[in-house]
Amino acid sequence: MHIDNAAGSTPGRPIRVLVAKVGLDGHDRGARVIATALRDSGMEVIYTGLRQTPEMVVGAALQEDVDAIGISILSGAHMTVFPRIIQLMKEKKMDDVLLTGGGIIPDEDRRQLQELGVGELFPPGTPTTDIASYIRQWVATNRDF
Repeated sequence: MHIDNAAGSTPGRPIRVLVAKVGLDGHDRGARVIATALRDSGMEVIYTGLRQTPEMVVGAALQEDVDAIGISILSGAHMTVFPRIIQLMKEKKMDDVLLTGGGIIPDEDRRQLQELGVGELFPPGTPTTDIASYIRQWVATNRDF
């Protein structure tokens, strides 16, 4: 059975996204805005809250069987956090799960992270509809339901 609706569901179930804040960064307003926007676009969102470790994020993503992980980071630790999460995802054979995120990430760092396998990284002010569209398109192309 194929379910196709305006909210962007994939066959059989909505897209599942885990939104997380990693490290000591205590500013979660942006993560909450994104989580709400993705939910309002028809996705199922799991928000882990503040002060997560990369291991906690990947563990939750496995347990929740998510299609995408979104990391919100403003602390400047993106060059540590994203590579560690990618490494853990590879160890757990999560090759068909998108790792994306947003925050204040310089262009050069963004390029390096994408070379490691991180998806699109969105700067502050990106329309939430653009983020939802990107996740929807990535899942439709890369996930096998």
